[in-house]
Amino acid sequence: MEIIIIAAVSKNNVIGHSGKIPWHIKEELIHFKNSTAGFPIVMGRKTFESLKKPLENRLNIVLSRNPGFSFSHPNVVICNSVSEALDFCIRKNENKVFVIGGEEIFHQTINLACKMIISEVDITAEGDRFFPEIIMSGWEIESVEERNGFRIKNYKRIVE
Repeated sequence: MEIIIIAAVSKNNVIGHSGKIPWHIKEELIHFKNSTAGFPIVMGRKTFESLKKPLENRLNIVLSRNPGFSFSHPNVVICNSVSEALDFCIRKNENKVFVIGGEEIFHQTINLACKMIISEVDITAEGDRFFPEIIMSGWEIESVEERNGFRIKNYKRIVE
């Protein structure tokens, strides 16, 4: 199963500020939707709550250590850990899963991911949530696609 991290990141590695994305780039949101549609997405509870509702046409897997957290919706599954979420996807015979954040979940999964799709936004943003530093010795950039206001970098894990 492919584990793919997908994120939009500012020049200074910001991914969020006060529970929100500190920019709005419609083309980048469309890219995110088109990339993840039809596949399970894994996110932390805070990221899920910031969305206001489950993302359509995707199984929303929400990670929470709070045993009392629940959300009743046919496209939402609550798991207590990354490993539980990934095991769930394996049992469902998923061939691909996207990790969509936030900061803590990216830190927990960056060493498990085989690919990353990073939209580098052309701004320096004020923020309180950051994407982990990418140690390039473990990754190669497969492609870069320039867009208006951002570029999409596709990373592939180097297998030794």
